[in-house]
Amino acid sequence: MTEFELSALREQAANGDSTALDILIELAGERGDMDELRRLADNGSSDAADQLIELATELGDMNELRRLADNGNTTAAEQLMELTEE
Repeated sequence: MTEFELSALREQAANGDSTALDILIELAGERGDMDELRRLADNGSSDAADQLIELATELGDMNELRRLADNGNTTAAEQLMELTEE
């Protein structure tokens, strides 16, 4: 996917197109693009937050999990506790 196509998807998602948002989340997850997932999650997408938590957990990114947990994400807090118990 070209940068132009990604930009178009981002614009569509910003305008409320849920299909475009779903595609962005899927692509970001496949690419391991935490910045994209973080931006989408910070803009209110719980699906992006879930994907970000999954990716952060796979990568052992405690800082990202902590950031999400500190912002009230209970799933991130649970993942963080599980990772620190091991």
